[in-house]
Order: sequence, then structure tokens, then C-alpha cells
Amino acid sequence: MLQALTNGRQSEINMNKKLKDPQGSLVELPYHCIRNVSSPEDLKNGRTVHAGQVPITALVELPTNENVRDFLVDAEGKQRRRYTSVHRAILDTLENKPDSFSVLNSGVAIVARDSEIDEKNKIIKLLEPSIINGSQTQGVICDFLGNHNFEVETIHSKFELIITGDQDLIAEISIARNFQNEVESISIVGRKGELDDLEIAFQKVHPGLRLQKKETEIPSDDNNVINTEKLLQVIAALLPEKLWFRPGPPNRTYAYDKKAICLRDFHRLFEAAHGKGELGNDRDLAQAYQFYLDIAGDAWSLYQKWKVHQGFRGTKLRALERDPEGRITGIPDGLIFPIIAAYSEFTERVKGVWQLNPPKSLDESVLIRAAADAYMEMAASNPATMGKTKACYTHIQSLASIYRKLA
Repeated sequence: MLQALTNGRQSEINMNKKLKDPQGSLVELPYHCIRNVSSPEDLKNGRTVHAGQVPITALVELPTNENVRDFLVDAEGKQRRRYTSVHRAILDTLENKPDSFSVLNSGVAIVARDSEIDEKNKIIKLLEPSIINGSQTQGVICDFLGNHNFEVETIHSKFELIITGDQDLIAEISIARNFQNEVESISIVGRKGELDDLEIAFQKVHPGLRLQKKETEIPSDDNNVINTEKLLQVIAALLPEKLWFRPGPPNRTYAYDKKAICLRDFHRLFEAAHGKGELGNDRDLAQAYQFYLDIAGDAWSLYQKWKVHQGFRGTKLRALERDPEGRITGIPDGLIFPIIAAYSEFTERVKGVWQLNPPKSLDESVLIRAAADAYMEMAASNPATMGKTKACYTHIQSLASIYRKLA
């Protein structure tokens, strides 16, 4: 692929070159001014960096597919979140201080695979461009333009343009630029592709579902997206003792409410399995990673089953959600996670593949009664307390262990 401006001198731009665009991914970006600000390190590594000013109307149609976070307020026409103080500040500047927008706002960062600058018409053609930092600015600008009919082309925004064909670098830039906005870890892990193998394995059991890979992708039945962090918590609760990799003896209570730790652990396992990071090529961790892949589909099925298990009907536990006919429609995670963790007794490796195989003799009503007793006697009828109390887990797992030994 052609690399524009790699010699770092504006006078040597090849204005006669034509970018090839078989997929129709060329975007024309009108600009007010642009300068090459590439460092020697940039040029040495085959990339260029430019800075300039563009009318805010030029930013509206730029894609954001390489960004780790989309506009947090609106997506696919559905209101997701209210304006934050940051959004309100951007809008206030546009409405009340438009002449100062270019100096009060940090602008947007754009990445593209190649570029061609037309200085005469002040247009830069970008191959496969994407905003990698500034989606919130772009989103507020779109709202602002949609609500105002007066001339706004005199309002400009700063932009930084990075030209590189290095996909891994693009991902790293997007992640690094968004740390300042407190990007959730799920977006970072998803942006790095670390959830791809897990999704493929998961879809062997649930072909119609997808994993959540960014914070703005809201899990729901409508979009067939499941809560990835919840899935990782369930798998962590199921991890067999022989694969336990955390410090100290097995204690699965963390799986209930430490979703950030569960996600971080999966990241560590991914790196170990793929020879990356300090833990790369750790065989024990690589085996644990394979467990996550093999068990993912069954783990989610187990969680969904216990989330609405009708065996709890008649227990009169106040924390249960019921419909008008008395059917269970929701059970708190704190109540069912000790049960799910007990199923770690029934995980086994068969012909090299980890499976969840509870014995046919397993009486689920026994586990339900044990959970109800622990809930009332050990957790003072508080689901959150039960989810964090090791004794509740031990009590139920001891029963599961008996079934395993008798099978």
C-alpha cells in the first residue's frame, strides 16, 4: 500500500498518485489547513502524522469502527445514556463560544491506511479512515448540527491524522488514546481480539448469540448479545481445583462480584496461551485458557437455567422475582453462584475436551434446599452476603462432592 508523505516534506507530496479503492472505502475530508508533523521515529517506521483544522461538518460522516468506544449517548437510534458533564461542556462551547471551539476542544484523532492530499481544492482522500479518539466530540457535533439550521461552517475543529497500515499499531493507538476517558476493560480486551476465540467456542453451543465486546454494546435479547463479563464470572466459578491458578487455595467467592478481576484473569490466560506477556508459554495457564473455551457454552446454559430455576418455587425466599402466576422469573446471582460453583465438581476432560457432566443421580432439589438454608442461616437472607461468603459455597459444594463420588 502506498504511504503518503513518508519523506516528511510537504513539498514532495505526490499529487498525481491515485489511491486504489476496490471496496469503496475512500472518504474525502475537506480541510482548512494541514501540516506534516511526523517525527523521525514515525518516518523510520513507515508512518506519517499530520495535524490541521477541519470544519465540524466534515467530521459527521467519518467512521468510528477502529475506536474502542462509540458515542456513549446514542447508538442505532436508541438513547443509551444521558449527557455527561463532558458532553454538556462540548455542547455549551458549540452553542455559546463557537469562535473558541478549536482551542477549547481537544478535537479528534483519525487513523487511515493511506492518503492523498489535493491542496488546490483543500481535500484529503483517506483510505479506510476511522476516528480513534473523539467519538464523544463527533456525537455532540452531530446533535448540535441536527438542532441548528443556521450556518455553522465557520466552526472548526482540530484534528490529528495518522497514516499507517499496521493494524496492531492502530489497535494500540486507539486503546492508549482512550485511557484518559476511563475506557472499560471489556472494550480494550474486545478491541484487541482477545474475545474472538471465546466467542467462536461459545457459538458452538449458542449459534444465535454474540459476546459483548465493547461497553456501548448493551447486552439484551433484542440484539442477541450476552454479558461477556458475566460469562467469565460463571466460568471462573466452575474452574476445577486441578486448574486453579490464583494465589492460595480455591476460593470461588471472587467470581460473584469481582468482574474486573475475572476479566483481567482471562486476559492473563489469553496471553499465556498465545505466548505473549510475562506469562507467555505457561502450560498450566494455557490449559486453564482451554478450559474457558471448552466450557463457555455449557457454562452460560447452566447460568441461564439456574437464573430462573422453578425448583425454588415454594421456598418463600423474598429475594426471588415472580410473575403473577408464581413462576420464578429471576433469582439473584448471590443465591445461585454458590450452586454454580458446586458444579466445578462435575467438570472433567473427555478426549482432550473439558465438559460439564453432572451425574444422572444428581438431585437438584437437594442443592436448592442447601442453598435456601445457607441463604437464611449463614447469609441472613441477604443475596449479596451469600455471594461473598465462603461457607455458603463450601456447604453446597460438599453435597456436590458426595454425588461425584457416588457416580
